[in-house]
Amino acid sequence: MKINTAFLLFASLLTPACCAAQLTVVRVDGPKVYIDTSALNRNVDKGETFKIILSSERLINPKTGKDLGPVYTYSPEGKITEVQPMYAVGELPTGAKVAVGQEAVLQPLESPSIFSAKNADETTFKSTSAKSTSARKTVVYEPVDQEIVSLSTASVSTPDTDNIVTLSRKGQITVWLPSEKQLTPSLSFQLPAGKTPLSISAYPARGQNTAEIFVTVYDPSREKISTIVLSSQNGALKPIKTLPYFVKELGCAADKTLWAQKPFTAGTRSAGARRLTYENGEFSLSKNTLNTGRNWLTGINVTESGLVSTAQNGVIRAELANGKKAESKSLFASAPNRVKYKQEILKFYPSVQVFGPSGRHIYVAAENTAKHGLLSDTFGQYQSGKIHFMTVEKGRLNIQDSVELDGFVYDTACSARAVLAAAVLPDGTSSVVEIFKE
Repeated sequence: MKINTAFLLFASLLTPACCAAQLTVVRVDGPKVYIDTSALNRNVDKGETFKIILSSERLINPKTGKDLGPVYTYSPEGKITEVQPMYAVGELPTGAKVAVGQEAVLQPLESPSIFSAKNADETTFKSTSAKSTSARKTVVYEPVDQEIVSLSTASVSTPDTDNIVTLSRKGQITVWLPSEKQLTPSLSFQLPAGKTPLSISAYPARGQNTAEIFVTVYDPSREKISTIVLSSQNGALKPIKTLPYFVKELGCAADKTLWAQKPFTAGTRSAGARRLTYENGEFSLSKNTLNTGRNWLTGINVTESGLVSTAQNGVIRAELANGKKAESKSLFASAPNRVKYKQEILKFYPSVQVFGPSGRHIYVAAENTAKHGLLSDTFGQYQSGKIHFMTVEKGRLNIQDSVELDGFVYDTACSARAVLAAAVLPDGTSSVVEIFKE
């Protein structure tokens, strides 16, 4: 059976954990196959090709015993003939035998990268990603040896210091002093083992001259999300509280607010959020509420007009002052940061930033490009990213300019002068990027 090179490269990226996954065959009717696409971060088009994973086996080096990963057997290639909001219908060649519960792999009609095989042993790669179209001033700091999944900015080490605070994939919290294009570590803290890092915020919740750090984590052994609060004390970061919420900052600089979300109150879907306050020596939830649109506190923001959110079908939606909603044409719902909760994959979309005067807001969203132009976004595998600046024109969010990064982005943050992102580079390091608002 002939398998094209792109599908082979896709298969080599998969791991046992990711195969639990997203695109499942839910019905078979002769040559017709019904595929659940509800978790896919893009629209499916008629004419796309697909294959069904029929079986897999582990590839073991007989000399070393090293597990080299799975080897997959695929069905013949089929074509999508019908698209519905939550599923797609495809047709396979006559005689193909597939079953409900098997996984599907889709090949988009157009992709950011194109593969062409010269021969059976050689594959060439051609990138079709666009160049940056932004004239905004940008500061790119020298890479640091961390895979940064979230970042914030506030005065943490000392008052009136513009620290950049980062959270790494390995659970390291670092408070940096930025200077020129260098980041110098000032304070650090390592999360306990078994805590999966999700998000970080820095906010002076206790009304002091320096900000506390709020680190949201997932404990897979207990299937719980919580937030560890850190404070700078005597030249070190000390944990002062653990909150049973998902905590995230919204807004920029002095306009930042801190919100808390009770996780898993509606199955695996997130619940609405409430403002987090500090009164009488305790953190508590205020009466101010925010409907997050079934999102986690990542992937959203709020203006005086209402919510800005990343929809599961990939678009950015913003509530406007006239009561109407504006929607982007482009797709943004890519989520490198995700965890497996029971039988679901929970996705934490990059934050959407908003700044500017009322009625003339600028909306900023991150877009990540999947590896090899396949469905690596379904499994959290990316190679590059862009930061798009959008405005509302004729009732729609339109991209005005974009900044292309050298790596992909887990999350963004906002300061008084800039939007911040941490680009994860191919070697696993990260470079913090400041993109100025003006």
